[in-house]
Amino acid sequence: MKILIVDDEQLVRWFLDRALKKGGHEVSSVSNINDGAARLSAEHFDLLFVDLRMPEGSGTELIKKLEGLPYRPKVIVCSAYITSELEEEFRTNDICILKKPFKLDELNSVLGACISA
Repeated sequence: MKILIVDDEQLVRWFLDRALKKGGHEVSSVSNINDGAARLSAEHFDLLFVDLRMPEGSGTELIKKLEGLPYRPKVIVCSAYITSELEEEFRTNDICILKKPFKLDELNSVLGACISA
């Protein structure tokens, strides 16, 4: 599976990159919304990990940009700032949620659920 990580926290990108590559996935990562949008437009990704709060913009902005793509990757929002309203909206739109901080087993569980959905 080809995965793009968009998160401004270097440690989170590193951890996700390492864990996902161990699982046999092809992983790319960027630190901001603009680079994420550019990569999604230039390449086909099966899955997008995106943070909600980043200095250059919101992860929800990037999710809205997915509508203009000729394909629709699965999405996992990875954030510490998920309100109950956002959680309901994400679930309605088939967006998976991974709350920070998370452990490896939580990552694997959400990843498995998202892939099989």
